[in-house]
Amino acid sequence: MNPKPPTLTRRDFLRQAAAGAGAVALPTLIPAAARGAEALLPPSERINVGLIGRGLMGSGHLRVLLGRKESQVLAVCDVDQTRREEGRRIADDTYAADRAKGTYRGCAAYNDFRELLARPDIDAVLIATPDHWHTPLSIAAAKAGKDVYCEKPVSLTIQEGRDLREVMRRHGRVFQTGTQYRSIPTIRAVCDFVRHGGLGRVKSAFTVWGQYHIPTVGNSYVPLDPLLPTEPTPEGLDWDLWVGPATYRPYNSAYHRNPPPGVVPWVFCDAFGAGAITGYHSHAADVIQYALGVETGGPVEILHPSGGQFPTVTCRYANGVLLHHVEHWGQVKSLYHAVPASARLEGNFGGLYVGERGWITSMSAGGPIEAGPRALLHDMQAATREVNIGANNHHANWFECIRTRAWPSAHEEIGHRSASLGHLVTICHRLGRTLKWDPATEEFANDEEANRLRSRAMREPWRC
Repeated sequence: MNPKPPTLTRRDFLRQAAAGAGAVALPTLIPAAARGAEALLPPSERINVGLIGRGLMGSGHLRVLLGRKESQVLAVCDVDQTRREEGRRIADDTYAADRAKGTYRGCAAYNDFRELLARPDIDAVLIATPDHWHTPLSIAAAKAGKDVYCEKPVSLTIQEGRDLREVMRRHGRVFQTGTQYRSIPTIRAVCDFVRHGGLGRVKSAFTVWGQYHIPTVGNSYVPLDPLLPTEPTPEGLDWDLWVGPATYRPYNSAYHRNPPPGVVPWVFCDAFGAGAITGYHSHAADVIQYALGVETGGPVEILHPSGGQFPTVTCRYANGVLLHHVEHWGQVKSLYHAVPASARLEGNFGGLYVGERGWITSMSAGGPIEAGPRALLHDMQAATREVNIGANNHHANWFECIRTRAWPSAHEEIGHRSASLGHLVTICHRLGRTLKWDPATEEFANDEEANRLRSRAMREPWRC
């Protein structure tokens, strides 16, 4: 049975596109070079995938998809012609490598995601667009009957995350959030150790929340809306569709250009990105809340330093654990005196945990895991203290759950709660005061102004 078209679809167009989808030529031979040395899967067992968004992150995901034996990339979608055509060429060249005639033309390229979602032969999509498209695209894909892997953060507002969670469950889709650091074996070992009492009762945790540079404005703890000059839109870029549901901004190369000027260049603008939430905090929130056993909940209070209790924004959980957000790891020592001055605290995408028995880190990209006393490392019994970022099973877990219909390791509730933690900190920074939060109802207590910041309107004609 063909999937129901997404709500945002231009109905007549999609009916025609879906009707013609069966005519798309599919490969009869999958190259071993793209699948590795393992036995090839028959076409009936492969998962057909479409990639939506091929910037730096999307390019990396495309390489992963092309290298997995259980997936077949049938389409690449991007509003930038240069990026999508290069993605199509890379896919075709990869699949052609081991074909007898050395040619393959089975990967389609789309400007409009609705054309990709109209294809009944695509089982799942991987979304690696700017943040403001994450929720609308994920919801449209679920309504079209596709399983979804979506880059973090899954939302730009708390309400978007709630809507995404509801739609995924209503339509029975398998959803994986791209917070892959929890899937690194060493990080999982730390999280399991903390979660199951390795530190005794956890008293506090720490993670980084620094300032971003905002063009024409300066540094800020939250994304802003700077007025940037209008520049000519590059040929081949559908800028109106790039902006999509966000409040319209004229084109400026600070948002988008080729080659990409960084992983998330648009992150400083609150119309398109979420600042620290996008840059690293979603990863850290996912890992920390997993370790603390609160990954499907949230804090009950967000304390602003103006209240005088703590020198930096701090989240208090119902069990009394405090999560302090510091600008840099040195503040753990200079402001909180939580670890010895000699402690090595390096890296990002995770945190530091302090309990009755001592402390331990779960950071990535900063060297091995550290702990004090050192005996904790022996007690943890991890295979290694080294954190190999590439050694994670996040995509594999998604594919396996597509087959079994089980919960992925970072499903929609976890993705929503990881993003929400960042949204709560952002709202606290914006309002400059302490907030009380109910993680069950997802409402601020007696604070209309804060509750209004849980959502925002989308530009016509886009709706979730």
